[in-house]
Amino acid sequence: MPIFNVLGNSAKGLTSNVGVSINDDDSVMNFLNPAKATYISARDALKNSDIYSVIFKLSGDLALSKLITENSKVSSLLDNPTPTANRFSFWQSMYAQMLLGGESFAYRWRNRNGQDIRLEYLRPSQVNTYLLSDGSGLTYNISFDSPNIGVKEAVPSSDIIHLRMLSTNGGKTALSPLYSLANELSIKKSSDDLTKSALDQSVLAPGILRLQDGGLSNWKDKRGRSKSFMRQLSTKGPIVLDQLEEYSPLEIKSDISKLLSQADWTGDQIAKVYGLKGSDLAGKSDQQSSVTMLMEQYMRGLNRFSTPVESELSFKFKTQVEMDLSQVSDLLHTSLLTTTSEMVKSNVLTSGEAKLLLKQKGYLSNDFPDIAETHIMTKKGGEE
Repeated sequence: MPIFNVLGNSAKGLTSNVGVSINDDDSVMNFLNPAKATYISARDALKNSDIYSVIFKLSGDLALSKLITENSKVSSLLDNPTPTANRFSFWQSMYAQMLLGGESFAYRWRNRNGQDIRLEYLRPSQVNTYLLSDGSGLTYNISFDSPNIGVKEAVPSSDIIHLRMLSTNGGKTALSPLYSLANELSIKKSSDDLTKSALDQSVLAPGILRLQDGGLSNWKDKRGRSKSFMRQLSTKGPIVLDQLEEYSPLEIKSDISKLLSQADWTGDQIAKVYGLKGSDLAGKSDQQSSVTMLMEQYMRGLNRFSTPVESELSFKFKTQVEMDLSQVSDLLHTSLLTTTSEMVKSNVLTSGEAKLLLKQKGYLSNDFPDIAETHIMTKKGGEE
């Protein structure tokens, strides 16, 4: 639980520090519910396994990618944005909120000289966006968790990192990708309820016990025989039947099996909204596509989400910021090594330049020794 130290308590007449807990905050990430037009807990959205899979995969890969800029101060801030979380967790939270709600926010804390000190993640419910009366820019009203800060009004847009995806009002705000899934998610919930109800009804009776040659005519006797048989069925030993009895367990009906097979149809719809394939959610491979082709398709989809991030950060920090997606597309540096080797063979790069490139990409350590090249002439017969 993060503790916000109270600054200037004596001046304000406060005698003790105040602690603010965010451990049980259900609205750490939120998305807009199209039906009610209100913010709801992201935990409700992430209870859908398909949505969780998409958000976790995309936000994780985006956070894995390093933000690169030539400005050393901006680079240091992007690598260490906040003292309350590590770089990966902070940016994954920002990207996850953007993917869920279409936009995410962070406040830029600065010193007296205007230099950035840290970033603070803001929930959408903490932020209200306003357009200036002359239309020259945006301002924000922000409600901070710390009681010592409270509410800041008319915060200029230069103090806010505002990541936005699809917008229908000129880029001022953004729509949630889940907006297009309102009907599908409603149908999915009804389908789940129907499937559960059908399954519950199908397993009420575990089987049928038939008595031959007339059997029992009184329903009370039948009920008593059923209870007796169920006690025998619940034991660990084998079931004993005489020649006048026949037991057959019930099987799931074909129509219920169809319900189960169609219950995940919305997974393809959710994947489509985020530019993925349904096979990406299910962990299945496409037999008609190679690994390279699948990765190229996925990277094109991932680039759709990295571009608005690069644009916003470059605009607010007044310097070019790019997202290096090679950590995702070439995690083992296989493609890097192949390309570098081919460039050396074709005399596009020297071996020294190739080593420098591999050091810059992190494949070789910076203290890797620069060993002078030696050429060994081999004669016929294997003599040197």
